[in-house]
Amino acid sequence: MASLTLPPALTNPRQDAIDLHKAFKGMGCDSTTVINILTHRDSMQRAIIQQEYRTMYSEDLSRRISSELSGHHKKAMLLWILDPAGRDATVLRDALSGDTIDLRAATEIICSRTPSQLQIMKQTYHAKFGTYLEHDIGQRTSGDHQKLLLAYVGIPRYEGPEVDPTIVTHDAKDLYKAGEKRLGTDEKTFIRIFAERSWAHLASVASAYHHMYDRSLEKVVKSETSGNFEVALLTILRCAENPAKYFAKVLRKSMKGMGTDDSTLIRVVVTRTEIDMQYIKAEYYKKYKKSLAEAIHSETSGNYRTFLLSLVGSH
Repeated sequence: MASLTLPPALTNPRQDAIDLHKAFKGMGCDSTTVINILTHRDSMQRAIIQQEYRTMYSEDLSRRISSELSGHHKKAMLLWILDPAGRDATVLRDALSGDTIDLRAATEIICSRTPSQLQIMKQTYHAKFGTYLEHDIGQRTSGDHQKLLLAYVGIPRYEGPEVDPTIVTHDAKDLYKAGEKRLGTDEKTFIRIFAERSWAHLASVASAYHHMYDRSLEKVVKSETSGNFEVALLTILRCAENPAKYFAKVLRKSMKGMGTDDSTLIRVVVTRTEIDMQYIKAEYYKKYKKSLAEAIHSETSGNYRTFLLSLVGSH
């Protein structure tokens, strides 16, 4: 799954810690060494390197990185050294409680994760920040968007591939009645089906809907809903159908037009590298006829570019 070229031999975390410390010493930081070590270690190895570093130098590696690196490179590296659940929790916490509330980022992290990822992330969130994710969602969001997010993080959905065709047809009919068939929209039905059903089931509902009413469920969501509620429903639907395609699109948007949306670029590359980056790269190339690495190369520079490209891999 991952696109990291992990070292073939078992690495020595203590030696890694020593090499990192050397790279930080003296004038300026030897960024190449830091990038080479940290991008070629998996989440478990990175955790052990951080323990070794703390033991040997009585300092947190994250604190040292903070003082040695700067800008986007620093932001990306600090996220990368966390474990996947810790990263999601950190991005969410920033998105929900920073100076600039970023409901899009929060919605993406919640609605694109599997139930088991959400479960671990909620525990990590509470352990790290001393508050419940549900509480922060309640504080920062409102209306149907809030109802959907709270249901989505609260309901343990099935994660397997099996679906029940009878329930699929039933759900498609319910969505039709709740949306296109009536004046106004019955949001409750959309929230119930999107929050309670597995991804495999929802993908089947979308295909049944198209078959029964000759219209894509995505178009229906777009015409019946708006704002952050629409963004959340679309994220759930697109991830149910093809998460890699969804993320390829998010990456493309972050790099299109004038300027780069670096926080989105960092968030997606860093959080998906160990999950489905190979698939995202394939989807990106298929849709935009350009490799993701090329796109990143033309939108970034310096150590920040080197770091992202070492995560994405060039193939």
